[in-house]
Amino acid sequence: MADDAAERRPRRRPSIRLRIVAAAVAVVTAALGVGAATLVWTLERMLQASVAEQLADELDALAQGIDEGTIQTAALVQRDDDVLVALRSPTGVVVNTDAAAALPVPEGRAPMTATVDGERFVVVAAEAEAGTIVVARSLASVDDAARSATALLAVAVPLAVILVATVVWIVVDRALAHVDRMRAQVDDIDATGLDRRIEASSRGDELDRLAATMNRMLDRIEADARSRRRFVSDASHELRSPLASMRQFAELARAHPDAVAPGELSEVVLHEGERMHGIVEALLLLARLDERGRGKLQPVDLDGLALEELERTRALGLAVDGAALRAAPVEGDPRLLARATRNLVDNALRHARERVALGSVVRDGRAMLWVDDDGAGVPIEDRERVFERFVRLDEGRARDDGGSGLGLAIVRQVARTHGGDAWVTGAPLGGARFVLELPAAPEPRGA
Repeated sequence: MADDAAERRPRRRPSIRLRIVAAAVAVVTAALGVGAATLVWTLERMLQASVAEQLADELDALAQGIDEGTIQTAALVQRDDDVLVALRSPTGVVVNTDAAAALPVPEGRAPMTATVDGERFVVVAAEAEAGTIVVARSLASVDDAARSATALLAVAVPLAVILVATVVWIVVDRALAHVDRMRAQVDDIDATGLDRRIEASSRGDELDRLAATMNRMLDRIEADARSRRRFVSDASHELRSPLASMRQFAELARAHPDAVAPGELSEVVLHEGERMHGIVEALLLLARLDERGRGKLQPVDLDGLALEELERTRALGLAVDGAALRAAPVEGDPRLLARATRNLVDNALRHARERVALGSVVRDGRAMLWVDDDGAGVPIEDRERVFERFVRLDEGRARDDGGSGLGLAIVRQVARTHGGDAWVTGAPLGGARFVLELPAAPEPRGA
């Protein structure tokens, strides 16, 4: 079992610091190695070409001297052996040293390299009247220079690699030190310290941008935690109120049976239970919207949803004006959009004095549905807060009418889930106008 657990456990990889330094050392070593080899090869070829050029000039002088008679054959034999000379003629071969007799004859004027008695030579040849003149010069000095350069680079390249590795290690260590500091700061943040933030160095580099990103994430986490705590507190309060009402009435009925009319207890329980049911349903809907968002998109007519609400409210004996309704096609979840529309209408009916009006339109690619009332309206300073969960500007009337403070929060969440928004402004009737705005459905091709 322990062996199986060890096999399943992921192997620990080297640290980022070590991987970066290793990668830098590998790249620098490869680059310097190739550069050093190229340098030695180029140096050797350049020196060899220089020797060949000098030897070619000396060959031309010998050939000219022999042709003009200024250099005799005997003089060739007496030349120093720093340059090997061989004159090959039909009568024989004349050399200035025995090693010259082993020199090959190059084809044409191109120089060639040859090894004689274990030593490398550059060999050139030219045709003269007396025969073929072959001259050669040792490449010992060139080989010595190449070996010296190789030895020097064999020391310099490792030193350069060590220097680069040291510098990269220091730079990466300093950079990751900020990351370690940020990690430690984030690791110390718990549920009781969500107001703490990551310190930035004010250099404006990538680490500062990372710190800013993490701080924005912490802002969202703090706001979400604060909203969750407020949400739980408000939900507990909202659910405790109907429970308390039912308990108090039940205790009163048990203590004083004669004081409670028959059926009154059941009526209270049904009424408060309906309130609790509405709160729980709204909470579950908001939770689903937060978690999964909308369902499958389907064509929906906002004006059609508004007309259904007109028929519902008129069936209740209420007068609602729908003269401003115009075609407003969108794509969305019909069930959610119908719930948002009903919430807007119910909110207007709850706060209107006498009149409610509905309208819809498509303008600049946006479909809008609005509901007006002639109530007291919403103060400017509360027009954003009214869409928060469990916010009721008129506490007494909202509780009496069964409002939970979740209807408008659902409207905004549904709108934003569909890529739109919801807001409130003043209405021509004198009260509030609540607007549901969504992206309009694209027009069919060829329309």
